[in-house]
Parts: sequence; structure tokens; C-alpha cells
Amino acid sequence: MNSTLGSNTSKKATIAISGLDINYDLDVHHSLTFRDAFVNFFSGLLCKKTNTKTRLQVLSNLNLSIYEGDRVGVLGVNGAGKSSLCRAIAGGYKPKVGKIETSGKILAIFDTSMGIIPELTGRENATLLYEFLFPELSADNKMKLLKDALEFSELGDFVDVPFYKYSKGMQARLCLSVISSCGSDILILDEVFDGADEFFSKKISERVLDMINASGSVVFVSHSVEQVARVCNRVVVLRGGNVVFDGRVEDGITEYHRLYKGEL
Repeated sequence: MNSTLGSNTSKKATIAISGLDINYDLDVHHSLTFRDAFVNFFSGLLCKKTNTKTRLQVLSNLNLSIYEGDRVGVLGVNGAGKSSLCRAIAGGYKPKVGKIETSGKILAIFDTSMGIIPELTGRENATLLYEFLFPELSADNKMKLLKDALEFSELGDFVDVPFYKYSKGMQARLCLSVISSCGSDILILDEVFDGADEFFSKKISERVLDMINASGSVVFVSHSVEQVARVCNRVVVLRGGNVVFDGRVEDGITEYHRLYKGEL
């Protein structure tokens, strides 16, 4: 595994992860076959499903440090542990094994529609999102950001229409316009461009880039190597719940393609 870029070693670590394990205990339900049910019936046994327990290892002895100024692209196929890593950093998972230390305010975006109430209008939902995402801001600042986001979304009169009447693209426009308003000490973005139409994707990319530039350190999860190459100055590749590469963006993308050849 390539080591962390040497130029960062003199900077402050905003995220320090050591020996992190995350696993889930799963109940696996097995339906009986017709033959099993038939045998059980005539054996005087109840016909029922059999249950077993299994442990799913998501992250295994993971070590990672992210520094002030890092824009880290996290690459890996589905199931590699990308979202679990991000949720652990954000405090959503409390590890039983390992340690996570963070410094500063964390803004984590996993689902652009989080907190949305479909029966409310776009304007009302946007107002609630600002209260939820940026509680530290003054009321005046929130109102200024709200006005800017609604104008940026280009939804026009639809901002006062119930959210459930929006198309998927319109929903993405509203939510992305709001969440991209402010940076943070630690910014975590997990597949934030899903659902936006092609034109708006180009426009929101510039706004998200401004948010990234205004943040201290960034964890950026995407299946798009083009987005990672544009946004990031460092790449981490996950495989089997661990870091198998950590280094230059170009080298990380090459390693990602090499490791997952045939799976992408």
C-alpha cells in the first residue's frame, strides 16, 4: 500500500483513524425446501424456517489520517466500505474496535433528500434544511443563503409547490442547491450528484467546488473518476474493507482500475 503523501506530515490531522473494525451481526433466514417440510411433517416436527447468524466484516483494521487541506477521493466498488467509513467518521457508527479522532465541525452529506417532508413546499423544505444543516448560522445569514439557493435552483414558481409533485431532477436541484451553500472544517460528500440532470450537474459542480474550496478537509466519495480527478489532491482506494492505496490522484485511479478490472 502506498503511504500518505509526505507533504501532509507537517500539517494538522483533522481525521485520525487507527485499527478501525466495523462489522454487523446478521440473521440469515433459510426457507425449508419442500422435501425438508415433507420429512419434518411426517417426523412430527413443525415446518419452520431455520435461522443462522453470520458476521459481515465491513472495515478491517483500517488506518487512515486526513490532514488540513486534503481533498481525499475515496474509490472502491459497491461493498468496499466507502459509505461505512464516511458514516463512522461522521459519528454515525460507534466502533467497538479501533479509534476515530476528528477536529472541527463535520458536515456530512449522504442523501441529498435527507430531512425532506414531501407534503411541504420546496421553500418550506429548504428553510428546514438550513435549520438542520447549519444551526450555528444567524437567522439573517440563513435567509440570505435561502434566497441564493432558491434562485440558484432555477425552480421558479415551483419553489412554492409541494415537494412530492417535483420530478426527480427538480428534487435534486433543490436539495443540492441548499447543501452546497457552506463549507465546513470537515466536509464529507457521498455520491452527492445522483439524480441531477445533465445541465444542472455542470452548474452544481462549480458550486460544490466552491464549497469544497471553503472547507478545511474533504472526504469525497464517487464512482466517477473524472469528478475525483477534478476535485481531489489525494486518492484512497478501498478493497475488502481496508485501504489498499493512498497517494497521488493519477496513481490512485490507475490502481483502482487495475484492482477492479472486470468489476466496473
